[in-house]
Amino acid sequence: MNFVIIVAAGTGSRMNSDLPKQFLDLNGVPVIMHTIDHFHQSSDISEIILVISKEMEQFWKDLCSKLQYSTPVHLTFGGKTRFESVKNGIEYIQENFEVGATDYIAVHDGARPIVSTSLIAKAFQGAYDYKAIVLAQKSIESVRLGNNTSNHATDRNQVWLIQTPQVFQAELLIEAYRQKEDPLFTDDASVVEKMGNRISIVEGDSKNIKITYSQDLQIAQFYLHLI
Repeated sequence: MNFVIIVAAGTGSRMNSDLPKQFLDLNGVPVIMHTIDHFHQSSDISEIILVISKEMEQFWKDLCSKLQYSTPVHLTFGGKTRFESVKNGIEYIQENFEVGATDYIAVHDGARPIVSTSLIAKAFQGAYDYKAIVLAQKSIESVRLGNNTSNHATDRNQVWLIQTPQVFQAELLIEAYRQKEDPLFTDDASVVEKMGNRISIVEGDSKNIKITYSQDLQIAQFYLHLI
């Protein structure tokens, strides 16, 4: 079986909105529902686990009722950090499904609604080949490393901008999330890598943006018609 854990428990503090960004309107539908539906349409996905904050449970249920939204998801709740939220999603899978060596788990940001089924398929194929993959694109900008006063140029061809979904052989990801949380864990690949595993890169898609600022909603609305 192939699972996706869609992480949507964040507060979206950079949006200057009372509503978390994953619940904001995108072309008449909340961002998160676009995200879910693209995975539901993918032949690579068996089960969708949606991780939201406990405080948003009733809001989510009311939203589904209002919009008559019936795409099947398994609902579970997030923790104080992204690490805890993903871990809760993994534990939900372990408690409710038989997980074996041929199973894979993808982790995806709920605020990345422009994820095509072809990109999902590409990510899973990479995981079948390499066991642990991230989607990423090479930087097109010049890059400097350091801080305001002490920094240096680096080769941008060696810099990759990471996206989701990130896909892993299930037992690999489960084992990695038994570690204690580390401040250096910025994504799931960094958690898996800490266990000594190699992470392979699969070419991502420039349209697969993460909604972070208000203008990103306008960009996403344009991209919706291109996938």
